[in-house]
Formats: sequence, structure tokens, C-alpha cells
Amino acid sequence: PAGLIMNVAKSGYRVFSANSTPACTELSKKITERLGVELGKSVVYQESNRETRVEIKESVRGQTIFIIQTIPRDVNTAIMELLIMAYALKTSCAKNIIGVIPYFPYSKQCKMRKRGSIVCKLLASMLAKAGLTHLITMDLNAIIVAKSPSAAKRAQSYAERLRLGLAVMHGEAQCSESDMADGRHSPPCVRNTIGHPGLELPLMMAKEKPPITVVGDVGGRIAIIVDDIIDDVEDFVAAAEILKERGAYKIYIMATHGLLSADAPRLIEESAIDEVVVTNTVPHEVQKLQCPKIKTVDVSMILAEAIRRIHNGESMAYLFRNITVDD
Repeated sequence: PAGLIMNVAKSGYRVFSANSTPACTELSKKITERLGVELGKSVVYQESNRETRVEIKESVRGQTIFIIQTIPRDVNTAIMELLIMAYALKTSCAKNIIGVIPYFPYSKQCKMRKRGSIVCKLLASMLAKAGLTHLITMDLNAIIVAKSPSAAKRAQSYAERLRLGLAVMHGEAQCSESDMADGRHSPPCVRNTIGHPGLELPLMMAKEKPPITVVGDVGGRIAIIVDDIIDDVEDFVAAAEILKERGAYKIYIMATHGLLSADAPRLIEESAIDEVVVTNTVPHEVQKLQCPKIKTVDVSMILAEAIRRIHNGESMAYLFRNITVDD
């Protein structure tokens, strides 16, 4: 309608979808419907040589632009779509370009490990260079059972707010051979023969990690483990087994981003986990068909409100401080 288009123009901002996959299109439409605006006109496609092409079909000069991008299985293509669209909007003289990326790709690689690199930092620098001025991403942690002592403080804050008990899982699973390959975790089980020929050094044994245990009473209760990402599910399955042994009545896993790679659906279906609840930040329709335990929560409402608050200069902290238990 003409009135709606006029309102969009007066609002001074546009919302674009960075790809045409059903998951991204559906989320983008839900967000724009809640905001009462139309989705920006653009074309994103792959050429025959697999290069990504982006065409902006309307003027964005002097406006604030929000780019919505979900991350499908082809992560690197999604990144290129986002980078090229951001750069196209920048060269079209957009005032501000804000990326709405519910699941930030490469977020697992956010710490220096072994002889690697912090890929998450690299990606953030690339997005800034392409033209992004701000970024909206998600991590909706609400924890009742903390998977490790390091998560206990955050778990306690949610447990107090929800007026629920708190349990903390302590200990570690054994490292895989790949983690031990560079020999930097523990010394090898050999005698050191370097030194004085008459001095025999003691055998250097690798450190043993304590088994996973639970601090807190979960007997007869519903146990909920919350994390930001659920991808490889072996740790979750192992945690569920321990919670079940401790007498937990039901076991739920709640994660913001449901990547659920490889055999994750099958492992969940065969495990003691009763239900896995994830959001629609990442498409996972195939996994849901393979495992009916996987449920989805729509996050378009909170993303739409975040966009509205940023555009109007309102507090983002207020948005999260004042979410009620019912929400």
C-alpha cells in the first residue's frame, strides 16, 4: 500500500535479506512484519562459476540499513553474501549498515588455541572493512544446570531470576588424540635421559582428568542444560546420562544456535535427552525430520525490537533487563 511505503520512507531505514534461502527469507519477513515495514528490494545469487553477485534494487542514500543473514550449511558463501551486500550498500552511500546475524559464524574459533588463529576476530575485521557499523547477534543463555564451574556464575544469575535450583557439572571428558597431537597438554610417559649420566629422573606421567560429576541435587527434578551452540552433541549426551543416573526426572537441552552437525539427530534420538530446544537463527529443518525431539523457538520478535531500539536510540540493556518470565 502507498501509505505503508510512505511510512517506510519517513522511517529512514530499510531491512534487507542477505540471501534468498527459505530460512533467511522467512525470518526476514517475520521481522519486517513486526516492524511494519517492507523488505528491501535486492537480488542475491550465485553465478555459474560460483561467484556471489548482489544487486541493490532501490536507493539507500543517507539511510540506516539492517542486513539480516542466517547461516546455512555453506557458511563461507553466506559470509561472502554478507560482505558483498554490505560493501554494495556502503558504495551506495548508506548512512549506517547494521548486520543482524543471529548466529555469528566462526564464533567457536574465538580463542587462540594451539598454533591456530582467532578467526572470529578476522571475520569481524572483514565485516567492518566491508562497511558494517554495528552488529546484532544472539546468545540467549538461561541456565539451570551449568556444564562446567566456569559457567556457574552465569547459571546462578538465571537460576535466581527463575527461582529455580542450581546444579554444576564438574570434571572433563578425555581429550581426543587430535587434541594431544602436539604434546602440549602433558609430558609423555617416558624417562628423560638428558642430564647427568648418574642421575635417573622419575617417570613423568600424564595428568589424569577428574571424571564428570554433578554438584547439586537433581533427583526427581527436571534438569535443563543451556548453551549458546549445540553442534557436536557427544558432551550433551554424556551430561544427560550422568544427570539421569543422578535421578533427574527429565532432561532438556536449550541452545541458541542449533547447528546439529553429522550424526547429532541420531545421537539425540537415542540418548537420555527428552527434548532439545533451539531457535531459528540457523536452518535445521532436515535435522528436525530426523529427530522429533528437536523443537524450534522463533526469535523474530526480539530481533525486531532490537532493530527498533537501535534505530530510535533506545536502551538495548533495558530490552533484556525487563524481559519477564512469561516472555
